[in-house]
Amino acid sequence: MAVGIRAGNRPTPRTAGQVMARTGAPPLVAAVGIVALMWILGSLLVRGSVPSFLSSADTQTSQWAVEHRTPTLDAVTHVGSMMADTIVALAVTAVAVVGLRLWLGRRRESVVTVLAVVGELLIFLVITAIVHRARPTVPQLDQAPPTSSFPSGHTGAAIALYGCLAVILLRNVTPRWVAVGLAVLGFVIPVVVATSRVYRGMHYLTDVLAGALASGIWLTVVLVVLLPTRTAPLEPDQRKIRRRADHRRPT
Repeated sequence: MAVGIRAGNRPTPRTAGQVMARTGAPPLVAAVGIVALMWILGSLLVRGSVPSFLSSADTQTSQWAVEHRTPTLDAVTHVGSMMADTIVALAVTAVAVVGLRLWLGRRRESVVTVLAVVGELLIFLVITAIVHRARPTVPQLDQAPPTSSFPSGHTGAAIALYGCLAVILLRNVTPRWVAVGLAVLGFVIPVVVATSRVYRGMHYLTDVLAGALASGIWLTVVLVVLLPTRTAPLEPDQRKIRRRADHRRPT
């Protein structure tokens, strides 16, 4: 006896527009919300309308860092800061995108990495365009870029890039202890970058905290929406099938 399926019970295929709306709306809303939140916090800091302990923490932290500078720490923090420089971050992103595609045999993780980094950069640029905070009034060890001190772009980029890679590696690398070790390294790098930026007089403490908050929210939304579950790397034969399907797909 043939078994039929009622037309009303058949799952309705989603159109490309529906898929884009479902996956694109949350990050877009999150980006707008992050910009609004940072605009409020930044404006309060610029106007001095924050609790006195925050202003004191900013001033005292920057001054303490200057008083404890040494040639060794200068060199170490130079490397720490460079790990999130624009050129370095873009180069690491490019290598990671290609490497993830070849290793995992799919595009998802590569796309997520690009969106995490590019999205963070766009959010940062918008915030610095509407919030104008001067950099710390201490001797600076680097040439100050033309952007606002608030928030720290280096810290945000480090979290978006290295934090994203840490989560991807934690989900896909075996054995487990190797995955955990790589993930810990990925999570430590943003801390090193943030500390280096304060030490070198390029940002206040609240600048790096704001950069971490904004980028952390953005990365969390991107991962939850676009990379919700752990997926094992494709086997060689599965990769061949995937490639054939891609070639046969009409353009």
